[in-house]
Amino acid sequence: MGKWTRRAFITGGVLAGGALILGVAIRRGDKSEVVKGMIASDDETVFDIWLKISPDNSVTAIIPHAEMGQGVHTSLAMMLADEMDADWDKIKVMEAPAHKEYANYALGKGFMLQGTKIPSFLVGTVDGAFLKIMQSMNMQITGGSTSVRTTGMHGMRVAGAAAKATLLKAAAKEWGVDESSLRAEKSMIYDDANNRSASYAELAPKAAGISMPANPELKKPEEFKIMGTSPQRLDIPSKVNGTASFGMDVALPNMKYATIKASPVFGNTVKSMDASAAESMKGVHKVLNMDKAVAVVADGYWTAKQALNKVKVDFGETSNNSVIQADIYSNFAKAMDDAVANGEQEEDFESGDPEGALASASKVIEAEYKIPYLAHAAMEPMNCTAWIHDGIAEIWTGTQNPLGVAAFAAEFLEMDEENVKVHNQFLGGAFGRRAQNDVVEQALSIAKELDSPVKLIWSREEDMQQDFYREAATSRFKGGIDENGKASVWINQYVYKKEPAEASHIPYSIANTYAHYTDFETHIPWGPWRSVAHSKHAFFTESFIDEMAAAQEQDAYEYRKELLADNPRFLKVLETAAEKANWGKELPKNWGRGIAIHESFGTIVAEVAEVEVKEDGKVRVHKVVCAADPGFAVHEDGFKSQIESGVIYGLTAAMYGEIKIDQGKVAQSNFHDYQMIRMNEAPEIEVHIINSGEFPGGAGEPGTPAIAPAVTNAIFDATGTRIRELPINLQKIKLEDRQLSSNE
Repeated sequence: MGKWTRRAFITGGVLAGGALILGVAIRRGDKSEVVKGMIASDDETVFDIWLKISPDNSVTAIIPHAEMGQGVHTSLAMMLADEMDADWDKIKVMEAPAHKEYANYALGKGFMLQGTKIPSFLVGTVDGAFLKIMQSMNMQITGGSTSVRTTGMHGMRVAGAAAKATLLKAAAKEWGVDESSLRAEKSMIYDDANNRSASYAELAPKAAGISMPANPELKKPEEFKIMGTSPQRLDIPSKVNGTASFGMDVALPNMKYATIKASPVFGNTVKSMDASAAESMKGVHKVLNMDKAVAVVADGYWTAKQALNKVKVDFGETSNNSVIQADIYSNFAKAMDDAVANGEQEEDFESGDPEGALASASKVIEAEYKIPYLAHAAMEPMNCTAWIHDGIAEIWTGTQNPLGVAAFAAEFLEMDEENVKVHNQFLGGAFGRRAQNDVVEQALSIAKELDSPVKLIWSREEDMQQDFYREAATSRFKGGIDENGKASVWINQYVYKKEPAEASHIPYSIANTYAHYTDFETHIPWGPWRSVAHSKHAFFTESFIDEMAAAQEQDAYEYRKELLADNPRFLKVLETAAEKANWGKELPKNWGRGIAIHESFGTIVAEVAEVEVKEDGKVRVHKVVCAADPGFAVHEDGFKSQIESGVIYGLTAAMYGEIKIDQGKVAQSNFHDYQMIRMNEAPEIEVHIINSGEFPGGAGEPGTPAIAPAVTNAIFDATGTRIRELPINLQKIKLEDRQLSSNE
């Protein structure tokens, strides 16, 4: 058995335990024997840390992102396989373990450099710097629609191309020919002139002493063979046959079950507790006072839940106990007024002379919008299994940041990180919720009290009432029209500047703009929700631009088109959506058509919604036509699915989503009062992809922001009722208010 040394990692390759680690194409000098042991068996060849080759000539892509239904295990494997000219039928995937080597250096690099080419001699230094930054933050995160555009573009493609280049060199050396005379195809290297060939598996060990290129030549789009197609997603079979393992599926010998109830008013603590009735129940092992929550451990979840219901607990009271939703909106308004009165606005962006232009405008339009708190409403209830034994801690859960979980657990347990093992599982939805560690902390706290594994399961009610919510918010606008009837002023004030910073920006050519904001603290926990701040700002900005069009009695599409004349990429997306939706075509009575466009995470999406408003004011969304420019869609079918999913998610929130605060706590408790769009309510959705050739954007979130304004603008088209507060189902919509309808 060869001995692994740091120098060997850096200079070429080393044989250890029969498993071979080749070169360092992505991160110079950042290999470790620990990682090799995590990802490879003795007879496998490991190229870097993101791919390995097995004796059967299969290639395994090691994916540093969680599969949460977005198809990332497939799209990233496609990017690696295409650059490698690997046989797609022999591609396998493995989710990377929680380890600092898998900190998403490509994520940081992607955000900071935005596709900027780095000279070869600097690649190692730059990659190393970003790796250290992300390692220090324990970021192995899946979120922000980053996987393809960061890890895929900066990691997987480079790894695949570097591996192929190294295999070609190995073959050329073996056969004594120039590598330019060889070709790679479907995991084979061919020497056509001499009628011979070898598989990647045969050549891999021979490449041991060959350095991998740090900045290999990548394929041009016209050379793609796998990217841009739609092979069956690799995660689908296991989800169909039931072998896919989610956190809820974890079962360990002698495992106990726990459930929990936290203070309904966020932040309050246990003042008194009587657990005698619960503790006397058969099958109950422990009732734990966890300061801000009470937990019960039993032989099964049902027993634990029944026992929890018998615990008498007083969480005490603070000033937060009297807070109601109306107070929060009132406080927003006061904070916004005070900021302006005191000159304490936080500037977002500014151009021209907005106040001067507003003073001289021939027409001024003003509007105020409100949105409520939203929950994630995870399909798979929040859960975590923990077992502390023999000096180590093992954690089974579905998390968007396994490295973050490992680091958190190590600190929480005062344990070395190498003694924490995270078994990441498939994620059953939630889109931002599973990046939080609160459930992990609770599971570890309970596990410390036991000598067996324990699975903590939250009830639906606990999940609905103890989430990290998308914030409620208020946004105010003033728009000016000049003497020529053109939009000349855009002034926007809103509460809360959340990520990403550009979410409030508009693509329209308006000479005088000013956006500013005010932060205001509440006791309601905030967390990233699908598309983060884009979901609220798209509703605000695309509703108000519609109001400006209506004020000029102009067609909403034509108005936007005019303002996007200098923004050709946006214009093409807008025109495509309108064309595919037959914009202007007559609709049935009481129907309306609305349009909205928004860029998020590098992808521009325009949506046209067709709605029907019933006689009783209820709204039915019949059809949504989407045009999307992601630069390039790696997996076209998967991209369309993500846009469709984003539309449904955003439509649910627009139609029904409201978390209301009453007496300091969340009023909603389950799906009966936090309604989802049902299958019979789902509209027909068309998605039209524009591969513009720009640097790839995201897919998982860009479908969400535009749907709320597209629907509310359609309601205005049908009725003349302008929806300025969500959700839609709580607003009074009257057909007799009809104005500017396309039907008339």
